[in-house]
Amino acid sequence: MGWATDSILVRFGLRKSNIFAAMLVSYAVSVTCMWSYLIATTALDFLKSPAMIYYVISGCIQPLFARALFYQGITRIGVARAGPLRGIEPLFASAIAIVLLHERPGWLVFLGTILIVGSLWLISGKQQGDTTWRLIDALFPISAALISALSQTLRKQALAILPDPIVAVAMVTTVSLILLIGFVLVTRRTRQLRMERDGFLFFFCAAIIAALAQVANFIAIGRGQLSVIIPLLNTSPLFTIFFSAVFLRNIEAVNSRIVLGALLMVGGVVLITAR
Repeated sequence: MGWATDSILVRFGLRKSNIFAAMLVSYAVSVTCMWSYLIATTALDFLKSPAMIYYVISGCIQPLFARALFYQGITRIGVARAGPLRGIEPLFASAIAIVLLHERPGWLVFLGTILIVGSLWLISGKQQGDTTWRLIDALFPISAALISALSQTLRKQALAILPDPIVAVAMVTTVSLILLIGFVLVTRRTRQLRMERDGFLFFFCAAIIAALAQVANFIAIGRGQLSVIIPLLNTSPLFTIFFSAVFLRNIEAVNSRIVLGALLMVGGVVLITAR
């Protein structure tokens, strides 16, 4: 629900701004809140932990690149499509488990994969009169899902060493914020960080919710099995579709094809979880 709400608020903010401003506000708010809490309540001995290596690597690819690709997907194809496409992360997570961890999933996983592929066809398929986006634009949220699956694997390893979700969020968002600022300075895109007051308010509210969602994300990963938690985290497409229909009906059209695609995707997620 948190990620879906974040998507809706960012969509509103993007009407008067861009993804660089959205990411800057999101990371800055998260870094400020998390480090303020850590400095006030804990010692900083955790910085010497081997888990920091995993967090730094994870922070280099997510949330920075994953969120940038997802926000770009929102800009190009809208929340109603980008949200469900971002939800194919369990498919990539299962593939990683088979290739790298040598797991042998049962037939439920393969059936769930078929449902997810079918949902991709429904959601990303262009309909008559729909000429505002290209099929290749769907690669942005799909790429975000792949990067996220890789990053979650690293985070699971880090949490096994240092099971503190606040430290985890603080580290990965700090790394992403540093990389974002460096990229903006090197490419001379500082003008794109400017935003109107209305856009900032939407981004700020989205950042608070995203930070809370990320803390919940790390708590879940630390306590549960990755093969179960990732599919559950990706039930957000249903919330995304519902929120889009309620709050974005004047901006985006949520048709029966998108709804059916989201339902098929969640059905695939449920089957993968049930393995």
